[in-house]
Amino acid sequence: MEAENVKAVVQEKYGAAALRVTTGGGSSCCGPASAGPGCADPITSNLYDPAQLGLLPQEALLASLGCGNPTALAQLHPGETVLDLGSGGGIDVLLSARRVGPNGKVYGLDMTDEMLALARENQRQAGIENAEFLKGEIEDIPLPDNSVDVILSNCVINLSVDKDRVLREAFRVLKPGGRLAVSDIVVRGEAPPEIRRRIELWAGCVAGALEESEYRSKLAAAGFEAIQVEPTRIYGIADVRQWLSQEGINVDALAPWIDGKFMSALVRAKKPSASCCGPSCCGSPARP
Repeated sequence: MEAENVKAVVQEKYGAAALRVTTGGGSSCCGPASAGPGCADPITSNLYDPAQLGLLPQEALLASLGCGNPTALAQLHPGETVLDLGSGGGIDVLLSARRVGPNGKVYGLDMTDEMLALARENQRQAGIENAEFLKGEIEDIPLPDNSVDVILSNCVINLSVDKDRVLREAFRVLKPGGRLAVSDIVVRGEAPPEIRRRIELWAGCVAGALEESEYRSKLAAAGFEAIQVEPTRIYGIADVRQWLSQEGINVDALAPWIDGKFMSALVRAKKPSASCCGPSCCGSPARP
């Protein structure tokens, strides 16, 4: 499928999600329910603990389109510089900004004007000063080489049709020894072709997900080491039915092939600390 078509669908759907939040509606990445209390969506619900939620504006919670909580497991430290790829309404940026403290800095990168406007308003309401939201695409990060300590992302990398470029860019902007900690949808085994063909699902977390071994291979090819893929939620037949029936897909026919195949996972990796640290050794890989 054409990359520009996928990009347009994702941009339109996420822009509409931001507008629903600002006009009083709910929003969710993979289902119709909101990310707030009582959300029935098995992917986006119950990702953040009450202590975290109490620090944020309600609009940031409603605009949370993720499939995990990378901020909980990223081991952020005071003074670090953090980048959130596909920052949406800003929930992970705002939580990270509190953890790195006033001497740290957190960037949020998003391509959707409506989400950027919502995130900046959420930042204003939260009183966070050490964060900045940038417009751009995760395949072409508008930051210098070796400039961030940690990269986060929450259910976004799987939406890109050029994941190799995303991971190369992430490697480029990380400092030597920098860490990648992203929540993403990952497939165990091959996903049925019918799901891959449905472009609507590119904006809904399922299609576009990498198979676990392929994810590891792409990270290694980009230059990363210490690669880990840790399942956080594994989805069964009931979850699959909820996702796909609304898309007009015959769930009963496909269920035996996809039960337990899709999972939310925390994907972690590290940029080597040594001077010779990537496929274009030595130095950071050249931008394509």
